[in-house]
Amino acid sequence: MAFKEDFNGALIINKPVGPTSHDLVYSCRKILGRGIKVGHTGTLDPFASGVLVIVVGQATRISHYIQSSDKEYLAEIRLGQETNTYDREGRLVSEKPVPLMSNKEIEAVLECFSGPLQQIPPMFSAIKINGERLYKAARRNEIVERPPRNVEIFSLTLLEKSETLLRLNIKCSAGTYIRSLAYDLGRHIGCGAHLSSLVRTRSGSFTLKESCTVEDLAEDPRNVLIPMKSLLPEIPAIELNENEAKLITAGRPVTREVKTGVSEFRLIHQGNLISLALYDGENLLPKLVFKTE
Repeated sequence: MAFKEDFNGALIINKPVGPTSHDLVYSCRKILGRGIKVGHTGTLDPFASGVLVIVVGQATRISHYIQSSDKEYLAEIRLGQETNTYDREGRLVSEKPVPLMSNKEIEAVLECFSGPLQQIPPMFSAIKINGERLYKAARRNEIVERPPRNVEIFSLTLLEKSETLLRLNIKCSAGTYIRSLAYDLGRHIGCGAHLSSLVRTRSGSFTLKESCTVEDLAEDPRNVLIPMKSLLPEIPAIELNENEAKLITAGRPVTREVKTGVSEFRLIHQGNLISLALYDGENLLPKLVFKTE
């Protein structure tokens, strides 16, 4: 089934364990046919599952907005074992006994990792340093100095605990490495740890409950497409009249009195998202303009 170039929006895919994020992008391209741009908005490692937002058509132009949105995860952390990748896929490099700790003691440790953090990304990651992906140096058993990144953990909730396993619900900023969080928790406790399971349950406003499988997509992509006008709900919307819409689509400003402190808006006309615009206190200035049917 091939689609025209006016097939625009997002697909909320429930990524299974196994394939890479790029594998799923490739699958979507095959289903949608040639001529449709397809991309994803935040990598999930092969061993991880859950929400992967795939953008198609003109929505690829706003992928950075979705990619920078907050995330939520269910994570299982295995205490007492460190691996070179910080997850279950890696080679075991250290094994130590796990101290007996009460729920309150574990929660006190978690509290140390709540809020703004400076996090050092794992060596096995796609971050570029000196023009090279870190994982390439890691495969040569090289250690590269990695500058810390500013991230934020909004909440870190203990759901279950056994002698060697912690099950956590994590709400965090974009760019947070849950593998690094698991590693740092293990170091703080003193026994080491690695990430043994990860499910992304939310990316921005998109949740696992509203996701679909690649098989669902193959049946009829139109049934699972989130239209452009429904994307970026965190940005307020303004409805334009016919004359205003003509000005905006021509790249010209529209004078409007907007009683709000917000500086960016989604501009809607006849049910379509036609622009993302900045507000300078007097005019709506088109930042991105989208084609409509």
